[in-house]
Formats: sequence, C-alpha cells, structure tokens
Amino acid sequence: MTLSHQELFQRYIYAGAMTRNPTAVADLFTDDGVYEGPIEGLRLEGRDDIERGVAVIQQRPGPEGELNLGASRSTLHDTGDPDVFIAEIDAVLDGPNGSTTVSIVQIFRRDGDKIRSLRDYFTP
Repeated sequence: MTLSHQELFQRYIYAGAMTRNPTAVADLFTDDGVYEGPIEGLRLEGRDDIERGVAVIQQRPGPEGELNLGASRSTLHDTGDPDVFIAEIDAVLDGPNGSTTVSIVQIFRRDGDKIRSLRDYFTP
C-alpha cells in the first residue's frame, strides 16, 4: 500500500522539523533523490549528500523562537500529476519579542513511498 501525500509529508516533517534527524530525512528520499532550497543555491543529490547537507543546515541558527504547533498551519495541494503535491506552510515561532511566521512552500515529487525531489522555498 502506497503512502498518501499527507502520510509522506508528515513523515518528512517529523524527521526534519520535529526530531531534526538528517538520517531519517535522507531515508525518505530515493537513492538518487534531489533536495533543492533557497539557501546559497542549495542542491543536494543522493541520500548521502542529503544527509550531510541537512545536518549542516540544521546546525545553522534559524529564526529565533519555539515552534507553536497550535498556531502553525499547513495545507497540501494535489496537482494534475499524481506523483506531485505542494505543501503550503505557515510556521509560527514564539520568541522573546513576540511571534514570527515563516511561510514555506515545498514541491514534492514522489516515486512510490519515497521522495524523488523536493524544492523548498521560504521567507524568513
């Protein structure tokens, strides 16, 4: 049985944002998977590269604050291609100077239960 878009997305969020586990993130990708992001023209190819790159990214300081799950929102959008879905996320971070929202759009291309490619776009 193939994972739904929601199930695959939830596994990605749990591995990356909740447990911050680069190995678990990389394991969600196909062997030749690609992760692209806006940080310095980021392009990671293959599980080993994705694992190393995600580990480096997670060590960098991010926006200040703690994730407020109750105020954060996400919506998944299906496309005309059953292997492609789009995640629209507003992550709310509560910090010492109030709340900040980080808006994220992620385009997932899947191959079965694995991510073939992920393009990640966000605003600080």
